Amino acid sequence: MENIGEKFKEVFLLLSVAYDGNAGKAYLKLYDVANNTIRVWYDSSGHKPYLLTNLYPEEIADRYPQVISHPGFDHMEVVKKMDVLRDREIFLTKVVARDPLSIGGSRKSIREILPRTWEARIKYHLCYIYDNQLLPGMFYVIRNGMLERVRISIPLDVKRKVEGIYSEKETVKKAYDWLELFQAPIPFIRRIALDIEVYSPVPDRIPNPKEANYSIIAVAFAANDGFNEVVILKRKHEKEDYIASSSYNVRFFEDEREMLRYVFKVIESYPVVLTFNGDNFDMRYLLHRAKLLGIKDEEIPLHGGRDEVNLKRGVHIDLYRFFNNHAMQVYAFSNKYQETKTLDTISQALISEGKVHIDKPISELSYQELANYCYQDAYLTLKLTTYNNDLVMKLIILLMRISKLPMEDIIRHSISHWIKSLMYFEHRKRGYLIPNPEDIMSMKGKTYTKAIIKGKKYLGAIVIDPLPGVFFNVIVVDFASLYPSVIKRWNLSYETILCPHEECKSNKLFGLPYWVCKKKRGLIAEIVGFLRDFRVFIYKPLAKDPNINETLRKQYDVVQRALKVFINASYGVFGAETFPLYCPPVAESTTALGRYAIYSAIKKSEEEGLVALYGDTDSLFIWNPKKEDLSKVIEWARTNLGIDLDIDKRYRYVILSGLKKNYLGVTVEGKLDIKGLVGKKRNTPLFIKELFSDVSHKLSKVEDIGDIDKVLKEIVELVRESYYKLKNKHYSLDELAFRVALTKNLSEYNKTTPQHVKAAKQLKRFGKEIVVGDIISFVKTRGKEGVKAVQLARIDEVDETKYIEYIETTFRQILEALGVNFDELLGTFHIDKFM
Repeated sequence: MENIGEKFKEVFLLLSVAYDGNAGKAYLKLYDVANNTIRVWYDSSGHKPYLLTNLYPEEIADRYPQVISHPGFDHMEVVKKMDVLRDREIFLTKVVARDPLSIGGSRKSIREILPRTWEARIKYHLCYIYDNQLLPGMFYVIRNGMLERVRISIPLDVKRKVEGIYSEKETVKKAYDWLELFQAPIPFIRRIALDIEVYSPVPDRIPNPKEANYSIIAVAFAANDGFNEVVILKRKHEKEDYIASSSYNVRFFEDEREMLRYVFKVIESYPVVLTFNGDNFDMRYLLHRAKLLGIKDEEIPLHGGRDEVNLKRGVHIDLYRFFNNHAMQVYAFSNKYQETKTLDTISQALISEGKVHIDKPISELSYQELANYCYQDAYLTLKLTTYNNDLVMKLIILLMRISKLPMEDIIRHSISHWIKSLMYFEHRKRGYLIPNPEDIMSMKGKTYTKAIIKGKKYLGAIVIDPLPGVFFNVIVVDFASLYPSVIKRWNLSYETILCPHEECKSNKLFGLPYWVCKKKRGLIAEIVGFLRDFRVFIYKPLAKDPNINETLRKQYDVVQRALKVFINASYGVFGAETFPLYCPPVAESTTALGRYAIYSAIKKSEEEGLVALYGDTDSLFIWNPKKEDLSKVIEWARTNLGIDLDIDKRYRYVILSGLKKNYLGVTVEGKLDIKGLVGKKRNTPLFIKELFSDVSHKLSKVEDIGDIDKVLKEIVELVRESYYKLKNKHYSLDELAFRVALTKNLSEYNKTTPQHVKAAKQLKRFGKEIVVGDIISFVKTRGKEGVKAVQLARIDEVDETKYIEYIETTFRQILEALGVNFDELLGTFHIDKFM
C-alpha cells in the first residue's frame, strides 16, 4: 500500500466531525500524520442545518408564518430531489436554519411547526458529512484554505480481480471508488489509555460519577509512544512509599486539584484517549469531580453529553461500548468473549491477560498495590488496541470508512446506525430524497407469508430438524453470506420491490406475489452486493494468498473482517422494524429466497447421494461426504443459485441432541464447539460449569466410534459423583450459586419477581445497599421463596432436587444422544444399577 506521507508535506486523517455552538459552525478533528497531533479545521463553506418540506415557500410564509419569525430561521430555497419510491423527480422547499436546535430538538423547533418534513431528524454533524461527501478515516490535505481528499491508487492485481467480477464500465468505476477505502493505508495513531480509582467509604460500592463526592486517589496512563505513569493522591499522615515497577513511573500529589490539572494536561497532549467504560465512569467522574473542586471550564478538556463524555479537541474511545457491540463480538471476534463483558473477561479472551485481582477494598490498598492495580487496567485497555498489529484500531478506521461515521459514533452506536449512515450518505450522493419510514410503510407495508415465531410479521429463516445421535466425519457447508447474496442476485431494495413500472410486474419472485424492478439497480442491492463481492472474491482470497507479503496479507485480513461485520449484519438490520428504511416485502423476500436456496441445495445434495443431518439458518451439516460429490453440489449452487458454498468446518464427530441450535462437535483439530447447551451459559452455577467442562474434555478425546463406550462410562461416573456430592452436601455455597446482574432498580420489578431480585430484596432487608449493576449471588433453597442470597444461606437449606434437575437439563441431551436413558440413570429405583 502506498506511503501517503511521502507524497505530501502535510496530510491528515479525518477522525471526527462536530458542531461548535459558539462559532455556529461544523468543525473537523484532523489527525496530523507527520506530527501525531490533532488539528481542528472549521467549515469555510457556510453550510447550515436544514430540513425539507413539500410546501412551497409562499405556502409556508402564508400558512406557517411562525417558521419565518422563528429566531433560528435563516432562509428558504427550492431544491430538486429524486423520489425513488415513485421513480420521479420532485421539487421540495429547503428550510435553512442558523443552528441545529432550531431545526429539531425542542418543542419550538421548526420541524414541529410544519405538517410534513423530510431529513429533519438527521444529526447535524452527520448531515454535514453527507452533504460534503466527507469520508471519515480517509486522508485529506488543505489547499488554499479548502479541504481536499487524497485519492488512492488501486494495485493492478486488485484491478484485475474487479474486472473479472464486473463487465459494465460504470459498475467497475463505482467499484474502484469503493476500493480506495480498503487500499488506503492506516497510519500509526498515537493514543493513551487511562484508568481512575476513587475512594469509597463503603466496600464494593461504586461511587456515583455524577455526584463525584469522593476523592480520585489514582490515575494510570499507558500510551503507545512509551509514556506509562501512575499519579497518586497522597494520604494524610502517610509517607510516600517507594513503588517498585519497571513498567511505569509514579508521581505523587498532595492536592487533588493540582493532580487533576496535571491529568488534564496529559489528556490534552494526546489525539486519542482510550478508556474502558469511561463514558459511564472514568471520564464522567473526572469531569464532575473537577467542577466540584472549582476547576475552571477552560482548564477541563472534557465536555459531557447525556450518554457520553467527549474531548474538546481530541477523540475519546470507550472500548467497553465497542466490544459490547453484538456485531463486533460475533462477526469480528468470533464470539471469543461471551461472558459478562468486563475488561477482565475480554482481555483474557483476546490477549490472554487479565486484571490484578485484589482481596480487599480499593481504599485499603497500599500505594504499591493501588499503583499495580490501576496501571494494569490502563495497560490492558491500551493493549486491546495494539495486539495483533493494531487490529482493533484498524478495524475502527475501516468501519468509519465504510459507514461514513466519525470515530466516536462508530464506538458508541450499533451496526444498524452504521448501515443507516452508509445508506443516507449514498442517498445524498445520488440526489435521492431520504424517505420517512411511514412513506415506505404506506406503500409497501404488507407481507404475504405467515410467521411461525410470535411477534414476527413473516416467515423467517429455515432450521432443519436434526437427527439425534453421534455422527463421525461431518462437514459443515456454509452458504457464504446467504442473505447478502440473495439481496444482490434478486435486486432487493425498498425502492425496487413493487416498483411503479407496469413492465416490471411480470418479474415475480419465486413463490411470492411481489415483483422486482428490471429497469434500475436497487440501492441496497448494489451496496450490499459490492461489499459481499469485495470480501468473497477479493479480500478474503488475498488475505490467504502466500504470494503476498505478510504485512499486506494482515492488512487485507482486517479489511475482510470489517466487510464481514457489515455483510453478515446487513440482513438483520434491513429486516428490523426499527430500521428507518425497513420494508416488510424486502425482509420477507430475503428469507423466502434464502429458504428456497437452502431447500434447493439439500435436494441437490440428496440427488448426489449426500446425507444432510441438520440445517442451521445458513449452513448444512453433511455426513461423511465424498469429495467429488460435495464439489458437484458447490459448483451447482454457484451456477444455478448464484450463491457460494464454503466448507466452514470439518468435525471429527458431532453429537446432535435432536433439538434445534443445540449440539456439540469436535473438529478434526480437537477443538470443541458447543452450541446452545446449558453448561456453557454464563449464569450456570460453578459446579455445573466444571462438570460440563470435564465432560466436554473427555468427549474431545474421542477419535473414533470405538472410543465412545469407554468415554461414556467415564462421563456416567462423573455425573454419578456429582449427584452424590449434591445429595451429601459436599458442594460449597459458592459452587452452587447462580450469579445474575441486576438490570433495573428493585422498585421497578412490579409484575414478576425473578429469583435474583428476591435474593436482592433479602439483602436489602438486612441493610445492604443494592443498585443497578450489582451481581446478585443466590442458591436455590427449600421454603416459600425457594431462593436465598448466598450471604444469608446455610448449606443445609439447599434444595438438592432443584440442582439435580439442573444436571438433568444440562446432560440429558448429550447422554441420550449417546444412547443413555437419563431417567433410568438418575431414577430413584435404578440408580444403584447404573452407579
